Amino acid sequence: MGVKIVMGQDEFELDGPYAARLSESNDALDDAEELRRRMRDDGYLFIRGFHDREKVLAARRSLLEKLAAKGHLAPGAALDDGVIHPENKAAGFLGGREQPESLLQLVNSPETMGFFERFLGGPCLTFDYKWVRAVGTGEYSGAHYDVVYMGRGTKNLYTMWTPLGDIDFEMGGLAILTGSRHLDALRDNYGQMDVDRDRVTGWFSDRPSELVEKYGGTWATAEFRAGDALIFGMYTMHASLTNRTNRYRLSCDTRYQLRSEPVDERWVGEKPKGHYAWLSGPTVPMEEARKKWNV
Repeated sequence: MGVKIVMGQDEFELDGPYAARLSESNDALDDAEELRRRMRDDGYLFIRGFHDREKVLAARRSLLEKLAAKGHLAPGAALDDGVIHPENKAAGFLGGREQPESLLQLVNSPETMGFFERFLGGPCLTFDYKWVRAVGTGEYSGAHYDVVYMGRGTKNLYTMWTPLGDIDFEMGGLAILTGSRHLDALRDNYGQMDVDRDRVTGWFSDRPSELVEKYGGTWATAEFRAGDALIFGMYTMHASLTNRTNRYRLSCDTRYQLRSEPVDERWVGEKPKGHYAWLSGPTVPMEEARKKWNV
């Protein structure tokens, strides 16, 4: 019997028509041009052991201590297990400027910055704002481009998704829609959106099967280990598997670009302002926007 994965309301068989395994790029770590070619072709780089595992686990523990202090963890359970309090699932999002030093030492480390400087070919910066998530039971992220949330600066901007702990298929890590960076039909409309300017809900779809059936490709994913990193561009469609466990799935999204290129002002500085209009008033449903775009 094959491995089953769950994304929202969809269940797929891994290595079937809808779901595949991520290709690793560890063999090309010393070849920046080859990494750039893979990013152009595939839209992502999956690197096993990119971070020091012990540093990842230290950052994980710092975040679990924050969750425990706020009453989000099950009493009596081991801290490192991250078991969700039976009466409180809504930890959700821990993003912002104030993050544990152990996390900043990981994602802002000389090793991380050095990788992006080799990959991008010059001095780099990382957004001050860090997106840290604690995903509860039954939760997932719908399919989206990152550009709609942070596209006011350079489009030569990259996301690094760092699993903060070991994440199996049941806990549900990230998935990439293969070939999605080449979908001009989506880049030319959805990809031009700005959630603060247009006040449209950000997910393009919460039905992963729909994208495969309409645009092709497969959802590529993996069982992740603490230390791994998944790097992708602003026009790579991605989503997450559903967390089917009683434990928080902890992860962090960080962004990197050349220092010489324009920066989205919402995410840098001592106190980044972040989203200032999106979801603060009437919001256009994505279904309505898609009808207008005819996609």
